[in-house]
Amino acid sequence: MNPNEHNPRFKRLVNTADMMFWKFGIRRITIDELCLEANISKMTFYKFFENKIELAKYILEKKMDEGIIKYRQIMDTDIPFTKKIAMSVKLKMEQTENLSQEFLTDVYRNPDTELFEFFESRKNDFLNEILNDYSKAQKSGHLRKNLKPEFILYFLNHMFEMAKDEELYKHYDNAQELIMELTNFFFYGIMTEKNGRKKST
Repeated sequence: MNPNEHNPRFKRLVNTADMMFWKFGIRRITIDELCLEANISKMTFYKFFENKIELAKYILEKKMDEGIIKYRQIMDTDIPFTKKIAMSVKLKMEQTENLSQEFLTDVYRNPDTELFEFFESRKNDFLNEILNDYSKAQKSGHLRKNLKPEFILYFLNHMFEMAKDEELYKHYDNAQELIMELTNFFFYGIMTEKNGRKKST
């Protein structure tokens, strides 16, 4: 927990950066613009964060922590696995609302590799948690028995690569639409026929 989290100026800065980074990307927004929009001084900014990358890392970590908690609540609930999948898809939709392609591009292609490495580390931790849940679901008969767990992990990783593919992105109106296409394809593509969508006739 950041010791400044209850400071009103800190909250304004974080909320402003969250909105602006999510919509316009990280590189495009300057510290001066953030300070102006949040109504704080640059001195105050540097009191809270060393630089813009540290601010971006704080926001990413906060979002990912919140997402993992909500995901864990879904998976630990005593409901059918198909319902868990549907709720997970809905959660992904909520988490990516208003997400821009600029933001995704900045995370993956930022000259400062620290941001990319931070995101990759947190992402891999989360993917391994998902893989563990799906391995349990497979043993319980909710997923195809011949589906290799290694393929699940590979495909989840590849989804992130596809989400930042500019050639693929140009076929969609926004980043969320593409992410949801990939998410739906992944989730419903691994369900057994009796647990997934009805087979077309």
